[in-house]
Amino acid sequence: MEKVDVADSSDLESLIKKLRNIFENDEIDVDRVIKLLRSYKSNPEDWLKYTKFDPYRYTRNLVDCGNGKYNLMLLCWGEGQGSGIHDHANSHCFVKILDGGLKEVMLEWPSGETEQPMVIKDVNIYKKDEVTYINDSMGLHRMENESHSKHAVTLHLYCPPFGECYNFDERTGHKRKCCVVFHSRHDTNRS
Repeated sequence: MEKVDVADSSDLESLIKKLRNIFENDEIDVDRVIKLLRSYKSNPEDWLKYTKFDPYRYTRNLVDCGNGKYNLMLLCWGEGQGSGIHDHANSHCFVKILDGGLKEVMLEWPSGETEQPMVIKDVNIYKKDEVTYINDSMGLHRMENESHSKHAVTLHLYCPPFGECYNFDERTGHKRKCCVVFHSRHDTNRS
């Protein structure tokens, strides 16, 4: 397979083409994907057409289904909006901040069957053009736009794609299965 040059992803379409090339292989080189995502410098002209905001919740907008090997999504976070605590269904989760910033709270997996508060293991703040990564072996997380005056936009890559995950109650550690939905799909015209 041809080696993908991750040094320059000048626009979102170029980034998508390089991601597709990387994911032709069944092995996932996490560091290579992170490096490629970092190489893309956010430009609203590239991604504005994929944004769809909702006044009540963050939205998930499918940009590319990656030949069935991954989902690339644009998430739009209104002021103060955030996710619940969730897992990633044994997938890799890469996140690039395109605009604004997000706070990530990482938590330990609940231990045992007894009700007890979940344990926070780390808190991180990410700003424009920063990239982060998580998988289930690292724990659980929730993300939120802490700003009360500015939207945030993030690019998420999940490999393999998944249709269900678990949300967790921070007070008890109880989990419930949730379906993953897209608020818009823009992947229909890709070859």
